[in-house]
Amino acid sequence: MIKDNQKYFNRLHLLVDALVVALSYIFAWYLKFESPFTDIDPSVGVLTMQTYFELLYFIVPGYVILYYYFHLYTPKRATAHKYEIINIIQANSVGIVILMAGWYAIKQIDFSRTMMGMFYIINIAFTTICRSLIRTVLQYFRKKGYNIKYILLVGYSRAAEEYINRINANPQWGYVVRGILDDSVPRGTVYRGVKVVGSIGNLLYILPENKLDEIAITLSLNDYDKLEHIVDLCEKSGVHTKFIPDYNSLFPSRPYTEDLMGLAVVNIRYVPLTNTLNWITKRAMDIVVSLVGAVVFSPIMLISAIAIKCTSRGPVIFKQERIGLHNKPFEMYKFRTMEVQRPDAEKKGWTMKNDPRVTKVGKLLRKTSMDELPQLFNILKGDMSVVGPRPERPQFVDQFKEEIPRYMVKHQVRPGLTGWAQINGYRGDTSIKRRIEYDIFYIENWTLSFDIKIMFLTIFKGFINKNAY
Repeated sequence: MIKDNQKYFNRLHLLVDALVVALSYIFAWYLKFESPFTDIDPSVGVLTMQTYFELLYFIVPGYVILYYYFHLYTPKRATAHKYEIINIIQANSVGIVILMAGWYAIKQIDFSRTMMGMFYIINIAFTTICRSLIRTVLQYFRKKGYNIKYILLVGYSRAAEEYINRINANPQWGYVVRGILDDSVPRGTVYRGVKVVGSIGNLLYILPENKLDEIAITLSLNDYDKLEHIVDLCEKSGVHTKFIPDYNSLFPSRPYTEDLMGLAVVNIRYVPLTNTLNWITKRAMDIVVSLVGAVVFSPIMLISAIAIKCTSRGPVIFKQERIGLHNKPFEMYKFRTMEVQRPDAEKKGWTMKNDPRVTKVGKLLRKTSMDELPQLFNILKGDMSVVGPRPERPQFVDQFKEEIPRYMVKHQVRPGLTGWAQINGYRGDTSIKRRIEYDIFYIENWTLSFDIKIMFLTIFKGFINKNAY
């Protein structure tokens, strides 16, 4: 068997969780009945202290089972901590509902609901703090070279390179890649410190040595005919095996799968905003935020309009055709920041640094992004959203969709006034490819809280940017 210390760690984790649950329950009981802040005498109530504490025989193992059901004992070296916190909240929520339902079923009306409410909050807080401390300590030791997992990659491919990049960038995960096996790339080839150490056939000799923790299959597309044989070898040796597909760029970051009577089907694209409830929630937020924004920024918009009118000839509002949801064109509003141009001249290209077409007032408006404020009315009309990928002009859409993979995915949602790419610095004359990567991540991982985070960060990162000119 390939060595695996995870089971010992999980047993320790289980004992710690059981202790935390018990302490949370006892602390909640103390706050309700014994603390200086309460005048309730537990001996006066219908239920005695012993009766309350006897429930621990059911609560402690029950919560441990719930934690197991909500995947709180699976390895999470490379998993974001927020998902663990969400699972803790979900497990505790289910637990308290089961307890309440049980009391109603046996007609037990004397059990303190206030105390159980305290237990719910305290247990979530204590469990989260405890697991955060454990995670922090483990990450510290992994950075120091302890609690390391050694991995062998089978196959040299884009997937192998991406995997190595992420492991090197995150030493707190505690992964070390020992080498790569491949039949096509010459032995001795090195990528970021990781060497090709032999052919795939060497697995027959490496697996019995029992010196690895994991095998990651990172075959190139051309070698997928070897996949079944490699998986068979790994399973016979009892090795923990991962498969990292070489067509990762085609999949969303969180794949959406279906089970068709035992046949696994992976959807190439999952867009949360195709869900009706999500769509309604986002649209309602757009309307509220755009109305509030129009009121709050009305003095600035009035001053901007007067300044534009007094300093250059032409309209205050500049309308430009952009491509929006489902590839449909719409007119996007901006404060005019350039001298009036002929339509054919305006279509020529991007605004460059120190562009002579930009007016003095326009430079200030562009630098502070105040020229974008009229798009609040685009949002009210339904052409745009507060948060989303920035819309582009038709001629650039036609160009980029041929040059940049997955460019058109951005049109599966409404374009935005601000976006995940923009607050990460990708606006103006920056990499379109990188911008699209951020846009697609946003589209596939949309949540209301993600939108709120982006709006908040826009205040500090989105208005003023060195690439806005």
